[in-house]
Amino acid sequence: MRLKIFLLLSILFLASCSLNRFVVGQMSPVFKVSADALYEETDLKIAEQAIAANLKLLEGLLKSDPENEELLLLLAQGYAGYALGFVEDEDPQRAKFFYDRAFVFGVRALLDENIRVWNWSAENKMKLENAIEQAEDEDVAALFWTNFSLAGKLNLSLDDPTALIHLPLIEQMITKIEQYDPGFFYGGVYLLKGSIAGMMPKMLGGNPERAKENFDKSINLTDGEFLLSYVYMSKFYAAKTLDEDLFDKLIKKIEDFDLGTKPEIALFNQIAKKKAALLKAQREDLF
Repeated sequence: MRLKIFLLLSILFLASCSLNRFVVGQMSPVFKVSADALYEETDLKIAEQAIAANLKLLEGLLKSDPENEELLLLLAQGYAGYALGFVEDEDPQRAKFFYDRAFVFGVRALLDENIRVWNWSAENKMKLENAIEQAEDEDVAALFWTNFSLAGKLNLSLDDPTALIHLPLIEQMITKIEQYDPGFFYGGVYLLKGSIAGMMPKMLGGNPERAKENFDKSINLTDGEFLLSYVYMSKFYAAKTLDEDLFDKLIKKIEDFDLGTKPEIALFNQIAKKKAALLKAQREDLF
């Protein structure tokens, strides 16, 4: 009798797990469509509230299907985008926390492991390096958001020399992304390359001209309609080389851009306008 009860409970448990995964699998495409709708939002307060709510909902769904790659990538992108667009300019320390969350979700997708907490042990570092080395074209999204999160935190940690220890790993992922899909996420790999070349001192490989070259690639790939390219070019090239005329020209391009020109990425461009306004307010300090 006990064996029959145990078997019945096991069948019910397995059926429940399968049903949960089925439901989650059916909902994943809905969240992708919702993300597309969110990218068209121009009101930053609505967007911020919606992203925060959706992230917790996605995390709840992930508990039912911890290896769902689509959910992991949505969470990696969501937390990284939340940190970039709504937190890092006001509260850099809190933004680092969200970049760390995004990084863990990205690593879970890249390694195909249900990791709860990431630590930079020698074993984990080697595991990640091997995964990057063996990555193929279908891994570009996982590589990009893992890298974007790590680079985003680095950008906020330049006063901490220990943060630079991850730079080779960032560059390794950049090489892979550029090899397989340089146009992924509006040429984002060139924003990463340009920002790193611009933010790093020359003794650590910084090169303003290389930064400009990569920003130009991003701008050309998107016909100048992805305004974050101008934001990072003004911050990590024009300001670094003390080119005031170029800085003013780039900020004006952002200010004058009509969000209706590219409605499918209106949110990113609205975030770029907010960041441009902050840079403009810091102009005297930058020059």
